[in-house]
Amino acid sequence: MTPDAVPLGGPRFQTEPARLYREMRRDHGAVTPIVLDGDVPAWLVVGYRELHQVTGDPVLFSRDSDLWNQWDMIPDDWPLLPMIGRKQPSILYTVGERHRERAGMISDALEAVDPFELRGHAERFADELIDGLCTSGEADLIGQYAMLLPVRVLARLYGFSDEEGPGLVTALNDMIDGRERAIAGQMHLATSMAQLLADRKANPAHDVVSRMLQNTSGFTDEEISQDLMVMMAAGHQPTADWIGNSLRLMLTDDRFAASLFGGRNSVAEAMNEVLWEDTPSQNIAGRWASRDTQLGGRRIRAGDLLILGLQGANSDPQVRIDASALTGGNNAHFSFGHGEHRCPFPAQEVAEVVARTGIEVVLDRLPDIDLAVPAGSLTRRPSPWLRGLSELPVRFTPVPAL
Repeated sequence: MTPDAVPLGGPRFQTEPARLYREMRRDHGAVTPIVLDGDVPAWLVVGYRELHQVTGDPVLFSRDSDLWNQWDMIPDDWPLLPMIGRKQPSILYTVGERHRERAGMISDALEAVDPFELRGHAERFADELIDGLCTSGEADLIGQYAMLLPVRVLARLYGFSDEEGPGLVTALNDMIDGRERAIAGQMHLATSMAQLLADRKANPAHDVVSRMLQNTSGFTDEEISQDLMVMMAAGHQPTADWIGNSLRLMLTDDRFAASLFGGRNSVAEAMNEVLWEDTPSQNIAGRWASRDTQLGGRRIRAGDLLILGLQGANSDPQVRIDASALTGGNNAHFSFGHGEHRCPFPAQEVAEVVARTGIEVVLDRLPDIDLAVPAGSLTRRPSPWLRGLSELPVRFTPVPAL
């Protein structure tokens, strides 16, 4: 690894990521040498074409973490082990035909979700959350709303009861915080998922878990449980950040002001612009080179780790579309990944319905909503991986609950 490798961390990922990605391309090119926590070397792929190549070739750039040439240097307490683990049984680290079968099982289970039922669940939980804050005249739309909505909807689709929803919200958010409560949150989620699988084996229903259990490809309960937990975690935080980042854009950019007074087309436009300019999933680990190769003018060694720079690739000037087209429905961004390991299309649809419904309910119920602080004072969570607001303080005229 080159001596001028860029640390994948620090405040600039929070305060000025766009400038940071531009500097990486200027100083290092489309494939930037980086160091992870503990000075662990890796590559960050910030070129659009290069990222397309990496994600489109699962043989050369494998999802098999056993290939990593740095395992001898990784301590047992390395903070990124939950993200870059070894021998993990979830779909994230399976490859080849088995991965395609597992992805098919997930896609089939989600594709069978009734879109009207999905929107109904999203509206009901969103209204419930707004009822809890609408009489006060002020709220934090991250902690009191966005971080509470997606997992409630996903839990209902899985087959959990409404009474179990709040506990799952707490568990998921504790896992995301990564503090001392993270292990307890993970245990609660795993225990709840195992119990739901046992219940649905005994009494199948019309839900995602029952449909996955009916799959005939011979998956174990552990595999199904792991995939369900991955789906819930991957669906919750990015969707919550999609809601928060879109609301921030609509509340701070005059182009979207009409949406705050009953417009709806601009909601979809703001959501699409966020996926290009402010995507929740900024950088994703990872791929491992299965042999020595060349990428973006760099010599990649067998076993090297490549981090997928989704936001960096989205802003690559070599393929950048005209900014005026971003809100016109162009979805050639990398926000949901690409290739056989991308986010399954039915999962993308679920996330979009939940996010759009969540935003629309806010605008319907709180029509004169406005930021309670200067736009420049809004802060982001300090993470190079997921980009979301720490809080979104707003004020509005108090209204009665429904």
